[in-house]
Amino acid sequence: MKKTLFICLAVAALTAGCDDLFTPAVENIKQLEDGRTDPQFAEGILANAYTRNPYNAQSFNDVATDDAVTNQTDNTYLLMATGSWTANNNPVNQWDGCKAAIQYINMFLSEVEQTSFAKDSTINRLFRNRLKGEAYGLRAMNMFYLLQAHAGWTDDGRLLGVPVVNEMETVTSDFNRPRNTFDECIQAIYDDVAAALEILPLDYQTLSSDEEMPEYYQKMGVSFYDFNRVFGNEFKTRMSGRIAMAFRAKAALLAASPAFASGTTVTWADAARYNGELLNLIGGVSGLSATGNTWYKNSSEIDGLGAGENPQEMLWRQGKTTNDYSLELNQFPPSILGGGQINPTQNLVDAFPMANGYPIDDPNSGYDDQNPYANRDPRLSLYIVYNGSTMGNNNTVIDTSVDNTSNNDGLNREQGHSTRTGYYLRKHLREDVVLNASGSHNGQTHYVPRVRYTEIFLNYAEAANEAYGPQGTGEYGFSAYDVVKAIRQRAGVGTDNGDAYLESIKGDKDKMRELIRNERRLELCFEGFRFWDVRRWQLDINEPAMGIRISRGVYTPFEVEARSYRDYMNFGPIPYSETLKYDALEQNKGW
Repeated sequence: MKKTLFICLAVAALTAGCDDLFTPAVENIKQLEDGRTDPQFAEGILANAYTRNPYNAQSFNDVATDDAVTNQTDNTYLLMATGSWTANNNPVNQWDGCKAAIQYINMFLSEVEQTSFAKDSTINRLFRNRLKGEAYGLRAMNMFYLLQAHAGWTDDGRLLGVPVVNEMETVTSDFNRPRNTFDECIQAIYDDVAAALEILPLDYQTLSSDEEMPEYYQKMGVSFYDFNRVFGNEFKTRMSGRIAMAFRAKAALLAASPAFASGTTVTWADAARYNGELLNLIGGVSGLSATGNTWYKNSSEIDGLGAGENPQEMLWRQGKTTNDYSLELNQFPPSILGGGQINPTQNLVDAFPMANGYPIDDPNSGYDDQNPYANRDPRLSLYIVYNGSTMGNNNTVIDTSVDNTSNNDGLNREQGHSTRTGYYLRKHLREDVVLNASGSHNGQTHYVPRVRYTEIFLNYAEAANEAYGPQGTGEYGFSAYDVVKAIRQRAGVGTDNGDAYLESIKGDKDKMRELIRNERRLELCFEGFRFWDVRRWQLDINEPAMGIRISRGVYTPFEVEARSYRDYMNFGPIPYSETLKYDALEQNKGW
């Protein structure tokens, strides 16, 4: 029975043409079975899963944490953090997008073995395999994001995930499905990744000999020439074996974390193993990119990237945008014609250690609260604009003090444009973008990371510390201590004293845990991690956002914005509309 697809494909080439102006419109609607003889249409179904990737753009949900606030009073994350988060008003909802992506994936998988992608039977099989592998990997990715946003504990103490749906749903399907357990959802991710790895190459690349092919395809008798037609360089931006492995590693870390650990069989050793195997592929600690912490401003690297190519820091990235100035227009300070929308907090600034590696509250740090930016971790000036910083193409000095009357950079000078905390954002921004009062702006090339290797290194450090202790190496020959040392050396922290602070705690699992969490906070700031990290670690989610008031040279901390979360908000809700429709769908505790 034919099933009418009420879908709108993003690619214009996939839409049906009109052969006769007088043909009834209903005959112009593509049917699912049409994909069997129209491979572009079939691929278009799968493309819907790609377009729904939650990391196609930066969310800046950091403004719902203790790391940032925004000067945009209607920002949904601001409203969420100050008391309006409900099951039917959820800015971090992934239910609709990810479940729709999974439906498209299942729809594609239901037809792929009957779809003709090429007349040659070998090429046809290769295309089917690649696209199936992509579909399995994308389904694992979407399940991860669903769990991160919607897994939680019920009133009677069960840890549930979401309904696992691995077949196409139709109008006759039973949509009133109960949620699977969290562990069953993690296993679904593992199963999909295993299926993807069986038929996908680790990476897409153009080969020069049969010996370079994955063993699976060598056994099939495929020539490297045919392999390159389907798995060559031009497919590098698509889901690969390596990317699928990354989402298995991310899922294992989530499951092993304190918020979920008592309801799952996943261990810290599992998380260390899955993250470690990815790092082992790049040579372990030696594979840490020397410029990975400045990925967003490495202009020659960014501008020179070919289609699908990744810098050493990137495991997966979105495509490039050229002549782009949208981030800078929103985030530059007002004196260089930006909106100054994201304002880092004093909380985050205080998390950056001194250049000697000691936390600012350590007696050995040398920190001076009236000269607070002197001799600090170099990452502070890389990621945050503070009073006296220079910013932009002309190295404009930014004055965030309340004494500043010459422009709107000062604290709370103009609502909706000026900083509320005494700080502006620098991370993500290219300072060679030039904004002009005329509106004729000069943009630059940008891209959004989807998975950075620094994240995988920090995942491994967190899991390895818990599984083996700070200096235990597990099965890959490097420890949490080794990773943290390398990341801090890259940042220029503790380079003059052998990182005495790190050396002093390398035998203390609890202190190493604190340091790893802090390094993660700094390295991944403003990339959408803090909101989820504080929840999976079960930290205080109501830390008020603090700022700094500078007047006549005196620095005074003050509270900018309170957080108004309930205890149960460590876990996100199932959408209220879904629980109204389906009585088998249990809500998380408290919602």
